[in-house]
Amino acid sequence: MICIDQLKTAFQQSGLGAGDLVLVHSSLRKLGPVEGGADTVLDALLEVIGPKGTLALPTHTFSVVTARQPVFHQSLTPSNVGTLSNVFRKRPGVRRGLHPTHSIAAIGPLAENLMEGHEKETTPCSANSPYVRLRDWNGKVLIIGEGLKCCTLFHACEELAGMTQVCSPYLLEFFSFTETNELRPAPTRRHIINTWDQFPNLEPHLVANGALNISSIGECALRLLDARRTCDWLVPQLQKDPTLILPKPLQT
Repeated sequence: MICIDQLKTAFQQSGLGAGDLVLVHSSLRKLGPVEGGADTVLDALLEVIGPKGTLALPTHTFSVVTARQPVFHQSLTPSNVGTLSNVFRKRPGVRRGLHPTHSIAAIGPLAENLMEGHEKETTPCSANSPYVRLRDWNGKVLIIGEGLKCCTLFHACEELAGMTQVCSPYLLEFFSFTETNELRPAPTRRHIINTWDQFPNLEPHLVANGALNISSIGECALRLLDARRTCDWLVPQLQKDPTLILPKPLQT
């Protein structure tokens, strides 16, 4: 059973510190049993970054909000990316964005600005999305228990590199209800190429460039990405060679 002090020590040893802006992807199952469950993990993260830090989690709904069911509700639609994200979005003081498929929830001094206007973007990871703001504001991405396959920041790098082929050319008509039940149009495009299958191949390059630190708590891996260093390395690489993360063609 993992306690809060062990979590805090592990997060600090991964490179997380006071005042950080951090987006957290997670698998509680791979972390293992924690005293107090998901709330203890969140409390540990908040204690490590302190009151000047901002904690964000993806609360994506891409498997729930679809062309057949195009309505997202800011407070009622569940996240489809894990238990921690659903516990987090319901905590006091946490705000959730309005993007219909790739919302984030956040708490801290940068929370409101991080997600502002995301629902107005026509792709989930545009240059004005929270994921690029992580780069611009020297943020970090902490991945608890999972590999790089889940890292949404890489989709932002695709867009910054001009890889337009990864998203559908067609806008889908989605709608977002605010927590006060105000309905807003939120048209967006969907990802149509599964580049995330190739994301784990980036790991040795990111480690070599000082963009990725890998540590652990027990048998659970912790991966901490520096968003700016990641984008500064990956975007030029993708501009030169998009096949770095595009699915390899089937062998015949």
